[in-house]
Amino acid sequence: ITGNLTSVSEFFLLGLSDDPELEPLLCVLFLSMYLVTVLGNLLIILAITSDPRLHTPMYFFLSNLSLADISFISTTIPKMIVNIQSHSRVISYAGCLTQMSTLILFGYMDCTLLTVMAYDRFVAICHPLHYTVIMNPRLCCSLVLVSFCVSLLDSQVHNMIVLQLSCFKNVEISSFFCDPSQLLNLACSDTLKNSIVRYIIGAMSGFIPTSGIFFSYYKILVSILRVPSSGGRYKAFSTCGSHLAVVCLFYGTALGEYLSSALSQSPRKNAAASVMYTVVTPMLNPFVYSLRNWGIKRALWRFLSRTISS
Repeated sequence: ITGNLTSVSEFFLLGLSDDPELEPLLCVLFLSMYLVTVLGNLLIILAITSDPRLHTPMYFFLSNLSLADISFISTTIPKMIVNIQSHSRVISYAGCLTQMSTLILFGYMDCTLLTVMAYDRFVAICHPLHYTVIMNPRLCCSLVLVSFCVSLLDSQVHNMIVLQLSCFKNVEISSFFCDPSQLLNLACSDTLKNSIVRYIIGAMSGFIPTSGIFFSYYKILVSILRVPSSGGRYKAFSTCGSHLAVVCLFYGTALGEYLSSALSQSPRKNAAASVMYTVVTPMLNPFVYSLRNWGIKRALWRFLSRTISS
């Protein structure tokens, strides 16, 4: 459907493939990934809440990260599965904007929570004697609330940019979700101003969290290098291992998706690349933390043992 459309009530999500024979396979694959993601993150939340020894700032932030991951993947995959099962690729205009803003909200909340967790590790390693005083419950709750509010602001700014678009030259989105960059590309009006504003906001909202993470780990590295014994250095840095792995996974897939969209001219290839960022990363986060963290392993084992025995 092409032509300048001044009144758009719905969009068409083209998905990952036009082949009808692949649709059942994609449905099973993404349903499995969705269930693994939700179950894995839910188990981490339940393990943390059920074990009093894990009622610390680090695990409080981790449980919020798991909740954000569940919400993040739930904005796209259920709709994609419903579209495949119903053989309909339609999403309403309001539904598209809602999906886009929700996706940005929880995606950016992942980003801000990773920054907060880096700050937590910085305080734990660089100021261990003052850790409980600095990272008090009030500050921890405030940091999560600020993360949510900043993420909400970022999502609403993107929402306002799309709402300013007066007409669209096409209603077919070459992805399985409402991608804001693709919505801007579909606009028939001059979107240069909106694109510039979006890139400035994106650069600022990306620069601040990454700067916080780099600064925290710079201070952590300097502090660890002052530890005289290699065993002490390893013990200190091992507390950051899981977080650092998740940071690399999150920003690595985000950078890969950005480079793929910038270099590739194929919308379908860009959609396939976005799967890594929107689906694979939330799915792998629980495994990274459960495999590299003895506290989580022990809490999961005890929670599952109590559940099975009861």
